[in-house]
Amino acid sequence: MEIEPTFLEGCFVVKPTVFNDGRGTFFECFNQKVFEEISGMQIDFVQDNQSISKKGVLRGLHFQIGDYAQAKLVRAIKGEILDVAVDLRPDSKTYRKHFSIVLNDQNNYQLFIPRGFAHGFITLSESSIFSYKCDNYFHKPSESGIIYNDPKFSIDWKLNPSEFQLSKKDRELPFFKDS
Repeated sequence: MEIEPTFLEGCFVVKPTVFNDGRGTFFECFNQKVFEEISGMQIDFVQDNQSISKKGVLRGLHFQIGDYAQAKLVRAIKGEILDVAVDLRPDSKTYRKHFSIVLNDQNNYQLFIPRGFAHGFITLSESSIFSYKCDNYFHKPSESGIIYNDPKFSIDWKLNPSEFQLSKKDRELPFFKDS
């Protein structure tokens, strides 16, 4: 397993070592000991989530606030998605900057997103199965978000906006306000 830092502090791309033979494929999705040794971060995941989406489904940008902030390790089990992490930590050198990466069932990459980030993704393939581990439980009163097309971030979602499918909740998220 390789863990490569992105330009956003604390945000990492996790690349598994994949073993292929006549039977199929095997790889280790996560190894806490290896992750902590390479990243220098201690993480304890407590909740796993999964979503199934059609092409153009955009989920995000979501985060939880306060004591319920979450770090996430995300991956596409099936299909292809564009994954986006936005640094919302006011004291960070990369405050208000974002990182995006294509995650799919061919590269098997994962993205580790630390606490203090907004997160979103869009399905680029006909369908996707998306999985993420969280280091804190979902807490509805702490749920928050930012509208996906906020001009402060200028995120290229890789699809024509006419293809986007958003929930009512995500269409009504507010624009970002600096603290």
